[in-house]
Amino acid sequence: MHSNSTTAAGQAEATRASPPPSDAHVDAINQVFALFRINYHNQYYSAFSQLELLNQAKRLWLNSLAQFSPEAILRGAKKVIEESEYLPTLNRMIRACQGSPEEFGLPDAHRAYVEACQAPSPKAAYTWSHPAVYHAGCASDWYFLASNSEKTAFPIFERHYLRLCERVINGEELPAPNAPVLPQTIETPLSREENLKRMEALRKQLDL
Repeated sequence: MHSNSTTAAGQAEATRASPPPSDAHVDAINQVFALFRINYHNQYYSAFSQLELLNQAKRLWLNSLAQFSPEAILRGAKKVIEESEYLPTLNRMIRACQGSPEEFGLPDAHRAYVEACQAPSPKAAYTWSHPAVYHAGCASDWYFLASNSEKTAFPIFERHYLRLCERVINGEELPAPNAPVLPQTIETPLSREENLKRMEALRKQLDL
């Protein structure tokens, strides 16, 4: 993993834009600012003393938080309200929306990345700490992870992994890796006597 080259898949992912905000996202942002107005009354009106400033802030937060589901955005807002007396910054809100993967049995992003890079092949047969690690590796492309440096590969892996973590945090159960199917029957070696019988039958068929 010493190459700094980026595969086509990695380049496409690196430049891929966030999904456009939906009406549900707009509604979530309006609810978030309403919660902030109630809980941080004086700070809120000091920060957004003009309607134009408020609308600009809402547009910025909407575009920056569109990567999260509306449910995750509202959950993040409630989290910062419970934990802080101060009106949160956008950066603090993003971290709150990401949640804590460890609370849901998920390793942190870097540990997941190391696990994905070190797992032996076949990848689907490996015992993963969580299916999200495997699926993030698949989405990132195993060859891309193996042939690029951590500086290049980790951000791509992290982006996929955090999206999967969000799905898990929202209650989705990810499918298990597609491990190779074992044969339904297991053949056992024939005994010496059975081998002799088969050889004798074969000689008769060949008139030997």
